[in-house]
Amino acid sequence: MINIRSNDNFKSPWIVGHRGYCARFPENTLIAFEAAASAGATMIELDAMLSRDRRVVVIHDTNLDRTSNGRGNVADKTLQELKRLDAGSWFDTQFAGQQIPALSEVLDLLGRRIYINIELKSNAYESHHPADAIERQVVEMLRQKNLLDVSLVSSFEVNFLEQIAAMEHRPAIAFISEKPADPNTIRMCRRLNVFSWHPDYRIISQSQVQKMQDAGLKVFPYTVNTRADGVKMSGLGVDGIITDDPELAGRWINAV
Repeated sequence: MINIRSNDNFKSPWIVGHRGYCARFPENTLIAFEAAASAGATMIELDAMLSRDRRVVVIHDTNLDRTSNGRGNVADKTLQELKRLDAGSWFDTQFAGQQIPALSEVLDLLGRRIYINIELKSNAYESHHPADAIERQVVEMLRQKNLLDVSLVSSFEVNFLEQIAAMEHRPAIAFISEKPADPNTIRMCRRLNVFSWHPDYRIISQSQVQKMQDAGLKVFPYTVNTRADGVKMSGLGVDGIITDDPELAGRWINAV
């Protein structure tokens, strides 16, 4: 695999499996990530936050109710307690027994087979920047596993990007946004050497895509789940799409 920042070798559009392959598998589980890789996704996207014992775990919601048989907040449970939960049956009984993974498990499963986009959830940001802050843990984990060059850390929270940008050895970073880009967004992205902008696909335009690309950023809109939207995004010249169904998305893009 090439370094994610090697723009000369960047072949678009990338297909990014949102929470793995969550159209057909329980989101943010090992089986969903493996399925996305097998379906031909260029990258998988996952969500990360901290457990009570400050382990980096992979789950989207701050509470457990929607995607497991647990109740309460993720941050109030230890990793061991989270591991006892069923994170598959809510989606389909055939996935009973799927667990909430630790980030380290996902990295060990996928290794360098596929690019990995780790979204740091905004609620995990700590303004006092402890030594074991989630952004420090994630970057160090990527360094130890020799994955810095094939990983992307993204967030809505600019403070996370500020912290990672200041690190000596760091992965590429991405800014997620629900709002159209403006000059302040472009200045921030340039200042922090942001690799990519991840906007809600419903708010982007041709001019925004062009402005961000002219500023040296890749554009990966989320969450593109219909053929019509996939064709539209391709027509706008985006560099990739984040989608719940990477297999179907690959067909849409290749057919354009």
